[in-house]
Amino acid sequence: MDENRGLLIGRMQPVHNGHISVIQETLKEVDELIIGIGSAEKSHTDSNPFTGGERILMLTKALREHKIDPSRYYIIPLEDIACNSLWVGHVKMLTPPFCRVYSGNSLVQQLFEEDNMKVVQPPLFNRTIYSGTEVRRRMLNNENWEELLPKSVVNVIKEIKGVERIRKLHKKEVSELVRKK
Repeated sequence: MDENRGLLIGRMQPVHNGHISVIQETLKEVDELIIGIGSAEKSHTDSNPFTGGERILMLTKALREHKIDPSRYYIIPLEDIACNSLWVGHVKMLTPPFCRVYSGNSLVQQLFEEDNMKVVQPPLFNRTIYSGTEVRRRMLNNENWEELLPKSVVNVIKEIKGVERIRKLHKKEVSELVRKK
């Protein structure tokens, strides 16, 4: 096993400048980084509006924009499975071997620690504004969301009409909540 290959998992809904900063910092610690696109099967909901393929496209273009050497990373879509105790094995089956896991998600940390993997909390960059939740909130409220993302990701979101999708999804979820009352 390559002793200096890490795994970083994130939903990246959408890819923002905080993700790029974490990837750049993590690449200072490892020779190669596996970037797992978490919940790859989820899309078209308020908290997961973009498909796995769209997120891979966003990340590929953002890494190129920031001149991150493509020989140093792998982008792998990771689908969730219904059984947490089997999830680590599922991830290991889908990825090249790795010796460290970088995650800010407490469940992910716990599951890999229980599998005796070294887990590292990656640095968080201005988490109050660099979060997918904040980006999506700004999109819904006609606020400046573009400043939080690499230009290439902004272009992908415009190409796929992502803001319009988020607004339609939000209206649909709100109207379903009202109907249930």
